[in-house]
Parts: sequence; structure tokens; C-alpha cells
Amino acid sequence: MLELSSEASRLIGILLLALVTVESGGWYLTRLIRGMKPATDFQRAFARAGHGHAAVLLTLGIVTAVLTDATDLDGFLAWLARSGVAIAAILMPAGFFFSSMGSERTSANRLIALVWLGALVLAASLITLGVGLLAT
Repeated sequence: MLELSSEASRLIGILLLALVTVESGGWYLTRLIRGMKPATDFQRAFARAGHGHAAVLLTLGIVTAVLTDATDLDGFLAWLARSGVAIAAILMPAGFFFSSMGSERTSANRLIALVWLGALVLAASLITLGVGLLAT
């Protein structure tokens, strides 16, 4: 039987519940794509990107939470390996959504920086977990 740490169990529970919010976002996205909500092509593209990143990163976050328990990582490194992808799952979609908000927007505002910050956290998390697994 697979035994998860309390940290992993808690995080996975939160991520599974968060996937339900992505599902409701998908419903909104279908309305946006069908023209039921006004948006520019840029805004529709960024809505798709944000939605896709959210779902994939939440799912990957579940995997990394389980895999972190298979390493000898502890302290900050264990936290980064376990939680970094989940944090990126917040930052990156937020960057896509918030940087494209506004009437008739055709380019990203400065909140696009959240995408890049999320990418850095994602990379740090995956590198930490990868090295942790190889060192175990």
C-alpha cells in the first residue's frame, strides 16, 4: 500500500478540489470561444493558455507530491519539490488571465511577469525533485 506523508495527502486533496475550479473555468472558456462573451483573439488565446496550464500543472503537482515522498529530501528542499509545481499552477495561469484582462486588449500588460515567475518556480521545483530522486 502506498503511504503518503501528511503534507502530501493535504496538498493532493487541495489540488484535486482545485481541479474542480478548472472544470468550471472550462465552462466559461467554452462560452468565450463560442462568442457568448466579448473578447479579442489575443484574450481568447490567453484564456486557453491559462486554462491549459492550470489543468496540466495541477495534475503534475499531484504527481510531484507523491514522488517527493520517495526521496530523502527534507526541510526547504522537500517543500520546494512537493509544493513548487502547485505554486506554479497558481502563478502561471494568473499571469495569462490577469495580463489579458480589460476591454479590447490585444497585448499583455505587466502582469505577464507572473507567467515567468511561475516558470522559474516550476523549474526550481522540478530540478529539486529530479535531483532528489536521482540521489535517493
